[in-house]
Amino acid sequence: MTETAPGELLPVAFTAYEDRAALARALAAHVAEALRRRIASDGRAALAVSGGRTPTLFFETLSGAPLDWAKVSVTLVDERWVPETSDRSNAALVRAHLLRGPAAAARFVPLYTGAPTPEEGLTAAHAAIADLPQPFAAVVLGMGDDAHTASFFPGADTLATAIDPRTDAKLITARAPAAGEPRITFTIGPLIGADALFLHIEGAGKKAVLDAAREPGDPMERPIRAILLHSPRPLDVLWCP
Repeated sequence: MTETAPGELLPVAFTAYEDRAALARALAAHVAEALRRRIASDGRAALAVSGGRTPTLFFETLSGAPLDWAKVSVTLVDERWVPETSDRSNAALVRAHLLRGPAAAARFVPLYTGAPTPEEGLTAAHAAIADLPQPFAAVVLGMGDDAHTASFFPGADTLATAIDPRTDAKLITARAPAAGEPRITFTIGPLIGADALFLHIEGAGKKAVLDAAREPGDPMERPIRAILLHSPRPLDVLWCP
């Protein structure tokens, strides 16, 4: 754990960029390098990315990176339990903005299985991710205004288990008032176990949320704090105004 003395901020490796384009270029370069390193050592590599509006430009930039995409598997940090025909689907976002150009050669492993509920689809989802190279070469997290990351939402029914690094399951379902649809998400262990772990945030509001989470407090109320507490090294944060 990276917890500091009472009253001190938890450490992060924080880099500010002048705009979204500069951030996207830097993050894409970092992720591509992490993938190259893992391919060089293991012959294949896996990347887990987040959905939402923020990563679109990063996805488009990374899609053109010169690396052996045929040896890369891409999955999601978490997913809303909706089909890819929904405009709320993270999988649809990844297919549209990342899995194109050179990156179209990558293998994509979605988390949504088509079952009526995430609870009914959990076994199939675990089977789908079983062949992903581990640890992840890179994980890119986002963060909401409520300090959620992945589907670690304040008030989620499974939050205590999801943010416990001793949890055996790699995936867990999640239901929370602020989540909208039911969700499926990786638990904290596979995320913080990645070779490279990034938090991509934009805007003064998100920086303020992160700063508040670095202060002493309960991770059940500010779940990004669980990542800060349990990551084996300071979280690599990339931010632009």
